[in-house]
Amino acid sequence: MPTSSEPPDGADLLPDGPDLLPDGRDLPAFLAEHTPFQGATEDELAALAAGAALERFPAAAVVADYSARVPDEVWMVCEGGVALRSVGDGSLIDVVTPGGIFGYMPLLAGAGMDFEARTTVPSTLVKLPGALVRAQFAKPAGLAFLASGWNLGRERPAIAPAVDSRPVAGLIGAEALLVEPTDSVRDVVVRMTERHVSCALIRLPDGGLGIFTDRDLRTKVVAAGLPVDVAVERVMSAPARTVTADLTADSVLMEMLECGLRHMPVLTARGEVLGVLEDADLLAASARQSFQLRRAIAQAGDSAQLQQVGERVTASAVELFANGTNAAATSAILSVVIDSLIRRALELVLARPENSGVDGFAWLTLGSIARREAMPSSDVDSALSWRDDLDGQDVRLRSVAAEVHRLLDGCGLPADSNGAIASTPAFARSQSQWSRAAHAWVEDPLRDRGLIMSSLLLDARVGWGDAALHTAAEAFQRIRRQHPETLRLQLLDALAGKIRTWSLRDVLARRGGTFDVKNHALTPIVNLARWGGLSAGMTSASTPARLAAAAQAGALTEADSRTLCDVFAMLQRLRMTHQVEQIAAGRTPGDVVTMSELSPLHRSLLGDGVREIAAVRRRVVNLGRIGV
Repeated sequence: MPTSSEPPDGADLLPDGPDLLPDGRDLPAFLAEHTPFQGATEDELAALAAGAALERFPAAAVVADYSARVPDEVWMVCEGGVALRSVGDGSLIDVVTPGGIFGYMPLLAGAGMDFEARTTVPSTLVKLPGALVRAQFAKPAGLAFLASGWNLGRERPAIAPAVDSRPVAGLIGAEALLVEPTDSVRDVVVRMTERHVSCALIRLPDGGLGIFTDRDLRTKVVAAGLPVDVAVERVMSAPARTVTADLTADSVLMEMLECGLRHMPVLTARGEVLGVLEDADLLAASARQSFQLRRAIAQAGDSAQLQQVGERVTASAVELFANGTNAAATSAILSVVIDSLIRRALELVLARPENSGVDGFAWLTLGSIARREAMPSSDVDSALSWRDDLDGQDVRLRSVAAEVHRLLDGCGLPADSNGAIASTPAFARSQSQWSRAAHAWVEDPLRDRGLIMSSLLLDARVGWGDAALHTAAEAFQRIRRQHPETLRLQLLDALAGKIRTWSLRDVLARRGGTFDVKNHALTPIVNLARWGGLSAGMTSASTPARLAAAAQAGALTEADSRTLCDVFAMLQRLRMTHQVEQIAAGRTPGDVVTMSELSPLHRSLLGDGVREIAAVRRRVVNLGRIGV
């Protein structure tokens, strides 16, 4: 391993003590925006920046192997991303995004840990001196960060999903941390960090229990500006809700979900504390099942085996969501699993004797799967791009695509019903043909369905093959600078779709009115976000990422961007809930809800969400955005 003064293999070392990041941002100000440095003084931030070093890494580069040494530095991600994986089995522990840090747990523990840090994409990182970072962890912001990040490197027990009927007594891992009511918050947090737990239980004088969690630290101490020497009894939650050890896992999980609890103390019949069940335990188990499913996909030896595994994909998403994973995470995991299924389907089709020698193309995934927003009802949109020297192979390549879609259909993933699939000529072209077509759509978006085709290809993500063959993206990246009129038409198109409302009187009278959540509420957000992303020079990305980029570029206000993100998350949650209920009832999942069947809360949220979308669209028009 390199020493702390030597850059890891493949890294470019930039000058020490940088005042500015490569994109021109002020390093001390950047540090101050992120924990654990939010409580640092100007002098401390200046010292951190003076002792820092900027390093650039290519994708898949090992930044540090913490199983091999104890670090004397902490890394912060400026641009790109870093995956933390177990050295033993390669399992994913965490993904660190810009503003996040890693390497602090082995630094504070003074011991190696079984994980390595590897970049996921070309990345710029800041290496910070360990001694100065360590001092920040003694402050409230640092303590809060440690309490919320306690689980790094800890091996989780494999707790069963919610359908498990075993008693929870057999599912408890480590012993609970019990503290005294008069113990200080500082001492309690230190003990929580040492024990790698995210809560402490407080035995009350009347025999009951209080609970102090990492969330209490953030909201009741740090956010409230209280000193960390305050007694924990002042900021605990009491009495703590508890369950007895004879209850089943499914009933405990449902109670946690219904009450919005992350921790559930488990007691014997005599009131003795056995331990604490945590939602993170359950979610980790669900995520592991998704990784196991992906491994099963990769190991499928033929079409029949792949179809058997494919039939479990939708069920895995249902289980994830039922076990408490939020809709966005469930959707993202489902998208990743579907991508794995598509890749394996391609490999199996290409391995057939009649397809021997077929190569030199890229498979592009389009639509919600590409945006990492798939739902159980999602179909598969796709496109092909091949090398120019294979122009005479177009029929053969489209035939391969058709075989892949037939195999995917057998896995329960139907092809796009509107024909946006790689077996059709419109979505199967050479790299030069795609480039020419995309430039033509940008220059004249009203010709050859240019607006529609651009919208589809803007979402494209290369799922298999050479990424350089996705040549349409380059044309779209020029829209903001070279084709403002096309950008204006994209906005007009995004604003053209009507947001359907319904009669409140009909809903209250329970007349059975229906509402298409996708077409009449989500699609307007997706389209507006796509335009906003283009305004910021962004092509393929998730809807929330595009909305955030639009705010940074000034295409949307910060408030409107946050509003649309919140409404999008609410709608995705409602969609997922609805589809999971349909699947449980044995019906095909879809996006049309019957208003009278929704709870009053969901009807209210849906109505508020639709009004918020309409209000943002009006503000975009009133602010003159259509005159871009």
